[in-house]
Amino acid sequence: MTKDATMGLSPVGTRQNLREQVTEALWAHLVTGRLVPGELYSAPTLAAEFGVSATPVREAMLDLARAGLVEPVRNKGFRVTQMSEHELDSLAELRALIEIPTMAAVAREVTEDTAAQIEALRPVVTEMLDAAHTADLRRYITLDTQFHLALLALHGNDEIVEVVRGLRGRTRLFGLQVLADNDTLVQNAAEHLDILDAALARDGEAMARHMTRHIGHVRHLWAGRPAAGARGDG
Repeated sequence: MTKDATMGLSPVGTRQNLREQVTEALWAHLVTGRLVPGELYSAPTLAAEFGVSATPVREAMLDLARAGLVEPVRNKGFRVTQMSEHELDSLAELRALIEIPTMAAVAREVTEDTAAQIEALRPVVTEMLDAAHTADLRRYITLDTQFHLALLALHGNDEIVEVVRGLRGRTRLFGLQVLADNDTLVQNAAEHLDILDAALARDGEAMARHMTRHIGHVRHLWAGRPAAGARGDG
């Protein structure tokens, strides 16, 4: 059934690029769970909520569909993608296969110049902790993505950065509200300090351990299970 009831979505403004603005707004509502996985939403209904025409909403939904976040349903609208446990496990495994060795390499490759760039990310973690404490999920995801992609970029492989960007864009939508509700989002944010310190210490083994734990904690929390700190398997 199409979700036609009022969803309490805030109208978007009057910036020139409505498509970009609506995409950003829809993405934020996906993150916070106001658009529900498995539900079908019509472009006209969403357009009425945002106070715009249906065209930029359809265009924005197509952008989200290309990212794997929604799927078009012919003549009805768009359904928010609902990922199975197996799909989440598969994506977490792929992230682990790419991010853990790459981040370990980043730590081993730190130079005086890159150390300064890494240290410059500490205020990002401070902001991330603030976003976690206030349960500002939209800001948290933006900062989290900025942090991880900036570190990965130091390895010098743009393809890895883009692949991880896509994986994070798909998986970070799941379970964040749960993390905020049970106060573990702050713990997740604090783990970024360990990652920074391992990089600055040029300790590839410590970096691998921290990244394994970091990805593993998030995956267990997605599934609603206690985070297995000792295993940390992603």
